[in-house]
Amino acid sequence: MPAASRKRTTNVKTSTYDVAEHLRTPEEMAAYLDAWLEEAPDDISGIARALGEIARAKGMSQVAQDAGLSRESLYRALSADGNPSFATVLKVARALGVRLHAQAV
Repeated sequence: MPAASRKRTTNVKTSTYDVAEHLRTPEEMAAYLDAWLEEAPDDISGIARALGEIARAKGMSQVAQDAGLSRESLYRALSADGNPSFATVLKVARALGVRLHAQAV
């Protein structure tokens, strides 16, 4: 069989990328949320997911406690299907140690 027609097999292992594993400092967490707010300001579910990823990086139980929410309701609100109230977003942001800010466009 000619070399060009032989199939090469490669053992490539992949894993799911989890951004929460890479958000180690408050500055990284704030920069990640800021990037979402800047790049996709109309993507409400994406911003909620970003808050959820930051909360997972910091520790969901601790964030829930600091925000005055149950862990389950926090997971639900910040999931891909979640629709958190603005009050919840503000409580979570405060618990995460990040602040939303306004800027003239």
